[in-house]
Formats: sequence, structure tokens, C-alpha cells
Amino acid sequence: MTESVTTTVDNAVPAPAPASADRRPNQRGGRGRGNAAAGKPAARPARELHPVLVQLAQLHPVLFGENVLPLKRGIFQDLLALHGEALDKAGLKLVLSIHTRSTRYLNAVASGAARHGLDGKEVEAMAPEHVFHALVEVFKRKKPREGQDLQATLRRRMAQAFVASGLSREAYAERVQVRDEATQALLDAALNEVAEQDAKAEAVQRAYVASGSGDIRAFAEMYGMDARAVMRQLHRASQLQAAQA
Repeated sequence: MTESVTTTVDNAVPAPAPASADRRPNQRGGRGRGNAAAGKPAARPARELHPVLVQLAQLHPVLFGENVLPLKRGIFQDLLALHGEALDKAGLKLVLSIHTRSTRYLNAVASGAARHGLDGKEVEAMAPEHVFHALVEVFKRKKPREGQDLQATLRRRMAQAFVASGLSREAYAERVQVRDEATQALLDAALNEVAEQDAKAEAVQRAYVASGSGDIRAFAEMYGMDARAVMRQLHRASQLQAAQA
């Protein structure tokens, strides 16, 4: 799962560098270094796109254009049924395999967006395990910037994905099926953080109910809390009650 859509064709030929108007010999008698000597990085050569991917972007720009969306299961058959005469079957199969393993597609899945059909409409929710594994793969490919803690960011995203799933901790663990120890440790830490936050949310809900106040803002002011934070905690406590029911 490491090949990007933009690097489908590996034999793309980079354009020749433009000739300099002033080629002066350097101190060793060679030619000047141009932009490299000025500290400017050389431009990365352009890569060609697979022709079938270009076709898909033209036919369905909402799904395969500059921004991509998660695809419904069975999209291969749908594309053949709609464009069978225009699309190369073998090329389509290859392109969909590469596309769904590309980082930009995995980012779309990791966001939790629903799956979409050829008409651009949502057809089904993304499975929690697909969101989780796409998220893990995206962060494996990231290169941290100076001072950036990718592990902390991934742990926070894991927690958000778990909460969004609406599942219990046991049901979520059964769905995602983590097999490597490092990822499991990170997930456990994320779930523990959620458990602590959930305990606080339930405590706030109990205090709110006991106060008899029907005004969240007044309740928040009474306890020196942020009203928006109280609203989020009460909403989460309601979700937990619904899940338990």
C-alpha cells in the first residue's frame, strides 16, 4: 500500500533544464551551478498519470478529480456496466487497485466519509475498521516535521474515530482486529483517554440533572465551566446511554 496514484508511470521522462543565459566557469573551471548554487531546490520531475485514471477523472470528477471520495463496494462492476466500451477492463482493474491504495484516497477513508456511488451520492457508511486501518496507514507514510509528535496526533485521531463509531470498547476492538503490538499499545492509550473523558462526561451529566437547572449556560457559570464544553459532555453522556441501551 505504498504506491501513489501520481506515480503510476515510473518511466516518465523529466523535462530538460532550461539553458542559463549566463554560464560562467566556477573556480574549478567547470560550469556554474545555476539555481542549485543559489540554494534553490531542483524542481521535481512531473509524473504521468495512467490514461485510464485520466478517463475516470474526466467521467467522474467528483470521485476521481482533484479531491477524491471513498468509493462504494462493487464500483468496478458499476464502471464496466456504464462505460464498458470506453474503458479498458484490465487497465481499470489496475488503476482502481492503485487508486484505493494511494495516500489521498486513504486520507478520504480515514476522515470517516461515507462511500459514494458513480452519481456522487452517499450509499453507505464507512466501516469503523476501514477508517481505523486507513488512518494507521496514512500515519505510517507521514514524515514528521521538526518538533512534531505524530504518535500523539495519531492517538488523538484514533480516539476520535472510536467515538465516531458509536461502538463499545469491546465491539470496536473486535472490529478493528489490530495485530501488531505498537499499534495495539497506541489504540489502548487512545481508548483509555476516551474512557477518562467519558467518566467526566457522565459525572457532569449527573451533576446537571441533580442541579435541576434547565439552562446549560447557567449551570456552566455556576460551576465555572465553559458552556460549550458542558454541551459536548452532555451530548457524549447521552451517546453512552444510548449505546448501553
